Amino acid sequence: MIEARLYNKRSNNQVACRLCAHFCVINNGERGRCGVRENRHGTLYSLVYGHTIASHIDPIEKKPLYHFYPGSRSFSIATPGCNMHCHWCQNAGISQIPHNLQFPVGDAMSPEQVVVAAQQSGSHSIAYTYTEPTIFFEYSLDTARRAAAAGVANVYVSNGYMTAEMLEMVHPYLGAANIDLKSFRDPTYRKYAGARLQPVLDSLKRLHHFGIWLEVTTLIIPGINDDPQELKELAEFIVTELGADTPWHVSRFYPQYKLQNLPPTPPASINQAVDIARAAGLNYIYVGNLGVDCDTSCPGCGIVLIQRRGYSIRSNRINPDSCCPDCGHQIVGVGMGGK
Repeated sequence: MIEARLYNKRSNNQVACRLCAHFCVINNGERGRCGVRENRHGTLYSLVYGHTIASHIDPIEKKPLYHFYPGSRSFSIATPGCNMHCHWCQNAGISQIPHNLQFPVGDAMSPEQVVVAAQQSGSHSIAYTYTEPTIFFEYSLDTARRAAAAGVANVYVSNGYMTAEMLEMVHPYLGAANIDLKSFRDPTYRKYAGARLQPVLDSLKRLHHFGIWLEVTTLIIPGINDDPQELKELAEFIVTELGADTPWHVSRFYPQYKLQNLPPTPPASINQAVDIARAAGLNYIYVGNLGVDCDTSCPGCGIVLIQRRGYSIRSNRINPDSCCPDCGHQIVGVGMGGK
């Protein structure tokens, strides 16, 4: 447990957190909405610093990041907690448990140990993922600084619900981010995630402005965010604000957590979202959770450049200078060139 960053002290032992877009005002003895930042007599503490509840070596494609050193490994860590409460959460067992827990929870692992473990595993990057890296910001920031100094890249897999102040602090150490854009309707965010849409859009634009490699993921859920007009507006936002070369990962929903009553997303809905994205002008659209392989093709001539089977790379034809070998089109991303 360490003192948290990004908060203000107030009278009567209250504190005002400035870490995420909830801007929680926390009374003495209480925790913020994330469940892992606690006010103790007017000092805000992070309860999860240095304690991982999950750590794995994943292919970078699993994040999913398809245009950031494709085929590399990413040492992936998480602590308990999240600042959203999504009804479809795939990791609810670790993201939604902190409010009733006594901390610390998880395996003790210092920032230095995380970096060493990443190096020993042969990972090119460290991914802060599974739950929400914003809520373990102090831990991820200290780890990211050490990783960057050691030549290890850093990746955020996030819901994007952080403040501009937080992004200003962490962005120099981030190489890439995948942001979950859950819907393009504010009422959907409020009802199903306990959050708002605009702060997520603001974070996406800031990340793009900072030059961090950015990919976007949307889980398509029947009756919740699959309206064609909504998907059209979402795709057009990506094109207009983030660029047509920003990869969009369109994933199929399966019943889980609080949405056990819904059916899986029909494949036709996923295919419709892909068609909408293409019509909007997006160059790289990838399908998730549908059991199909997602290749990277050249937007210039259409040939397959990176052939995948699941999360594995079968072949990469991109030139070392990140160009298509057939037509010379520049393939955007970081570390895209094949061997």
